[in-house]
Amino acid sequence: MTFRVRPAHGEDFAAIYEMAKLTGGGFTNLPPDRATLVAKLARSEQSFNRETDEQEGDMYMFVLEDPVEKVVRGTCQVFGQVGVVQPFYSYHLSTLTQASPELGKTFRNQRLSLTTDLEGSSEVGGLFLHPAQRAGGWGGLLARSRYLFMKLHRQRFGDRTLAELRGVMDETGAAPFWDALAGKFFGMSFPEADEFNAVHGTKFIADLMPRSPIYVALLTDEARSVIGQPHPTGRAALRMLEEEGFTYDRYVDIFDGGPTVTAPTDRIRTVRESNEETIAEIGAGGRTKMLVAKGRLKDFRACLASVKRLPKKGICIDEKAAELLEVEVGDTIVAVGR
Repeated sequence: MTFRVRPAHGEDFAAIYEMAKLTGGGFTNLPPDRATLVAKLARSEQSFNRETDEQEGDMYMFVLEDPVEKVVRGTCQVFGQVGVVQPFYSYHLSTLTQASPELGKTFRNQRLSLTTDLEGSSEVGGLFLHPAQRAGGWGGLLARSRYLFMKLHRQRFGDRTLAELRGVMDETGAAPFWDALAGKFFGMSFPEADEFNAVHGTKFIADLMPRSPIYVALLTDEARSVIGQPHPTGRAALRMLEEEGFTYDRYVDIFDGGPTVTAPTDRIRTVRESNEETIAEIGAGGRTKMLVAKGRLKDFRACLASVKRLPKKGICIDEKAAELLEVEVGDTIVAVGR
C-alpha cells in the first residue's frame, strides 16, 4: 500500500468513526460520537472553503488514505486558533517558596493554577493511526503533513502552536488526576466528563471549577505521579513532537493531567526546514526519501517520495509520488527531509 494525506470529507465518516471507537477513551478531539464527528467534518469543510487567509477558529481534519485500495487508516487535525468560541483552559504548574525563620525551614510548594495563557495559539491534535498501519513510517507522514499544511497557509495560523497529549488512565477509563481533583467538583466520572467535553465544549469547567490555586501536596500520591505524564500509548507521539521542537512548559490538561507542549510555529522543524522545489522531472526518483506536499486548502496532498536533485533544474520525484500529489513537471511543491 502507498498512502497519502488529504483533507477529510463526508465520505470518510465511517472510517473515522471506526477509528474513534479504537482510541480507548480520553481522546477529546476524536470521540466515538456520531453527531460530534459529523459536526467536525462539516466544520472542517467550512474551514477549507473559507476564502480569506487571516487566522480564525478553523479546524482542518485530514485522513491518511490509500487511494488505490480506497482505505483510510489514520486521521489528524489542525486548529487555527484555540479559545475563540469558548475559553481554552489549562493548569499551569508553578512553585511557591515560603520560609520560616523561626522553624529554620524553607518549603517549596507546587501549585496548579487555572489559566487561559495559551489562548490564541494554533493547535495540532486528533492524531490517530489505525493499529494495522503502525509500521512503515506512516505515523510520521500523518503527523508532519500538518506542519507542511501550516507552511503552505502560514497566515491562517498563530505565532505559537500547542499539542495536548492524553494523560494516564487505567483499563476502565478512570484517570487518577481527575479522581483526585476535578472529579470532586463535577459529580461525574472521567469518561462521562471527557465525553461531555468532546460534545459540548468546556464552558462547564468555568461554571464549576475552583478558581483558586490547588496545592499539589493535597492530591493523592497516584495523582501527583501522573501530572505532566502522557498515556503510555502517547509516548511515541510525544517523542515526535519533541523532535519537531515542542517543549513542555509545565502546562497540563485540566481533565487527566496530561502534558501540553508548545513551540513557536516558525521554529517547528518541518516548517523551518521545508523548502519550495520545482519538479523538473518525474521518473524513478532517487535514493533520498522526502516528505512532499502540494495544493491549496481542499486540494492539499502530502506523501513520501523518492527524490533526486537535478543541479540548476530542480528535483526528480518518483512516478507514484507524482500520482499521489497530482502534480506535473513544472509544478512547485514543498519538501523536507524524512
